[in-house]
Amino acid sequence: MPTDLSQPDPGEGRPPSPTMRSVVVVGAGLAAAQTVAALRAEGFDGCLTVLGGEGLEPYDRPPLSKELLTRTEPAWLRDELGTDLHLADDVRLAEPATGLTLGPHDVEVVTSTGGVRADAAVLATGSTAVRPPGWQGALTLHTAADAHLLRTALTPGARLVVIGAGWIGAEVAGVAAAAGVEVTVVEAASAPLATALGADVGALTVPWYAAAGVRLVTGARVVRVGPGAVELADGEVLGADVVLAAVGARPASGWWGEALPVSADGSLAVDEQYRVIGAPGRVVAVGDLARRRSPRHGWVAGGHWDGALRGPATAVRGLLGHPARGPADDPAPYVFSTQLGHELAGYGVPGPLDDVVLRGDPATSGGVLWFTAGTEELRAVLVVDRPRDVAAARRLFSGASLPHLDRAVAADPDRSLRDAAR
Repeated sequence: MPTDLSQPDPGEGRPPSPTMRSVVVVGAGLAAAQTVAALRAEGFDGCLTVLGGEGLEPYDRPPLSKELLTRTEPAWLRDELGTDLHLADDVRLAEPATGLTLGPHDVEVVTSTGGVRADAAVLATGSTAVRPPGWQGALTLHTAADAHLLRTALTPGARLVVIGAGWIGAEVAGVAAAAGVEVTVVEAASAPLATALGADVGALTVPWYAAAGVRLVTGARVVRVGPGAVELADGEVLGADVVLAAVGARPASGWWGEALPVSADGSLAVDEQYRVIGAPGRVVAVGDLARRRSPRHGWVAGGHWDGALRGPATAVRGLLGHPARGPADDPAPYVFSTQLGHELAGYGVPGPLDDVVLRGDPATSGGVLWFTAGTEELRAVLVVDRPRDVAAARRLFSGASLPHLDRAVAADPDRSLRDAAR
């Protein structure tokens, strides 16, 4: 059921009754764990139920790719962030949701053992890796179980073909090559990270692959993934002991059927406090599921760790009818990546019509800035191997509106980004 994202629903934003005494959290990852902590921190003392699907307590997903071969156990959130699910009353880690019913005054989440009825629901089921039809022999990397299978297969000298040069593909390629694996990365676009950063900016990372001992093939379409081989549209056949499909992830939204209005990409459109647009205010979505309406950045897609970390606190305040906290409740989208010997951090949402300004040489140590066309309004920044710029960018995007920078000063790597602020 697609929904119109251009205008707010006239019935949205109405918080549930102040007599709300029960909440069900669907999911058991970072966003779910943060939701449980936020509910208790905001004073909710009613019954709190958590439904998970993997059978594991919450763990951190970034190490699955960044530390694939060096961290053989999940990075448990209780150790990484001091966050777990002990504050909930009823935790079912291996009872995934299979359906959702919205009643006049409550919700019911259906599972294999029956249903959980509550006054409100927080949807935090994350996403699933995409594996195109016919690629049954390809592995994916999204869960701890996926990481175990991939780690076991990647022995020194093995031939790995990674399909997709996005964030995950680049991270795994670098880790594997450093461990003595023969790595080829195949990308359908003309450059790595083209979807996230644009082809011109993504092309700046091309030299990193050769420097890391990785063969990169761009503009190549995969037509077959078979036993021991990946065939490209131009006829080339790549020998492969292991194939990793790293072509993206899709929000895990199919379980509720027609109960909620799903966007074309599988996400749920939510307002500034994560209330699902087109649904009662007692239903909120956080993490990968949520495509958030931001006053500063427009529509912000889910799928990033920082959103799952910070979004639940805002969602819980909205759910409980507590006041918003201004810019703190509208954080700039943030992404970080360790790939092919480089550290990348990005803030904001770059657009295809933005003016792109290079800060020094991003291919070595610098950055990229995206400005609203013809203006000094900064929409996004990417930092490469410059920790001080990461801190400065974070501060620039902490205000109530987008920052304005002097372009010439911002392009000078010998000047602080703070010096460029208008």
